Amino acid sequence: MRQDNFRELKTGITFREREYFCSLELALELLGSKWKIMMLYHLRNGALRSSDLQRKMRDISSKMFTQTARNLEKDGMITRIVYPVVPPRVEYSLTDMGATAIPVIMEIGYWGDSISEATRIK
Repeated sequence: MRQDNFRELKTGITFREREYFCSLELALELLGSKWKIMMLYHLRNGALRSSDLQRKMRDISSKMFTQTARNLEKDGMITRIVYPVVPPRVEYSLTDMGATAIPVIMEIGYWGDSISEATRIK
């Protein structure tokens, strides 16, 4: 692929009072783990109760689920709503900023599809 098909990424950017070398560094911090990407992916169609979301994210530990959700909430990618009922009901949903990551996440998934198909043919 030719290099001139891409514009240069912005450098020296600031997000939430933190400086980043370039926009790729920021994007990787916001999306840079498998669990963050999977949590956002599963929320793409609407809010989910905490237990339902955790069930969809196979093999995630409770500790990692909580840590991932807290990080995404802190970064403004998801919202957490606690309903005052017994037992407490917690729901997660995408914020507007979180929703902007869905096309990127889907493209990564489509890339995975194409790699899977390419290796199957050989």
